[in-house]
Amino acid sequence: MNRPLRIAAIHDLSGFGRCSLTVILPVLSAMGMQVCPVPTAVLSTHTGGMGEVVMRDLTDFLEPALDHYRRLELAFECIYTGFLGSPEQISHCLDYFRSYPQALAVVDPVMGDHGKSYRTVTGEMRGRMRELVAVADLITPNLTEAYMLLGEEYSPVPLTRAQAKSMLARLSELGPEQVVITGASLASGERMANLGYDRGRSAFWYVACDYVPVSYPGTGDLFAAVLTGALLQDDSLPMAINRATRFCELAIKTTFGYGSDPRHGVMLERSLGALTQREILSDYQLL
Repeated sequence: MNRPLRIAAIHDLSGFGRCSLTVILPVLSAMGMQVCPVPTAVLSTHTGGMGEVVMRDLTDFLEPALDHYRRLELAFECIYTGFLGSPEQISHCLDYFRSYPQALAVVDPVMGDHGKSYRTVTGEMRGRMRELVAVADLITPNLTEAYMLLGEEYSPVPLTRAQAKSMLARLSELGPEQVVITGASLASGERMANLGYDRGRSAFWYVACDYVPVSYPGTGDLFAAVLTGALLQDDSLPMAINRATRFCELAIKTTFGYGSDPRHGVMLERSLGALTQREILSDYQLL
């Protein structure tokens, strides 16, 4: 191929706060890939404590953009979806996946965090999100979203390994071959870990990381972007989880060390260079 791998990233664009497309674009570019942003909405800032946000919905942009790409006969190696603001946007994403059946289908089912759903997430949205998950190759829910997809009440109690494996396997039964759950606590003592399952190999993994007592917006987007890039670079799933975990840990610890306002997101600019290094990572563990 005489060009970089190409990814259509269907996410929102928040002008300030380092999340969604503002972290996905630099991350995947640093990993040597071309990102084609398909914004679902444009916001002045993210919605986490930044006052009254200015927002423009771009639902009516998604279908004409896809029509244009098809007329141009553009090829994409990956279709990657994130925050979606309405059931209609989910329908458009399904059209993107149908139009590029050979592309890696990645769904980050952005619906909530810390045991609570976001304001825009209705019962209809949860049902439609399962439709999107059903056609995905890979999904990357956080623990809150994993419970929501399974239709179960959120529990803050650390998971036993048997519970973690059951949750991963049941999420895979919804459709995706590979499942990664972020931000889980394990009863075996890991306060923070990312969990993975590959149905084709019948294999479960986890990568533990150091706990930092602060929450930054956009770290889920950061993780999913690095994970997607690593898989497109032919990392195995456990290696990709490992790479994404270590990069997020680096960005979070760097930011925490500077003591910057958590609402401003992680200091991605000081960490991007690490993504250009292709060292072999192998400190993942079997779950």
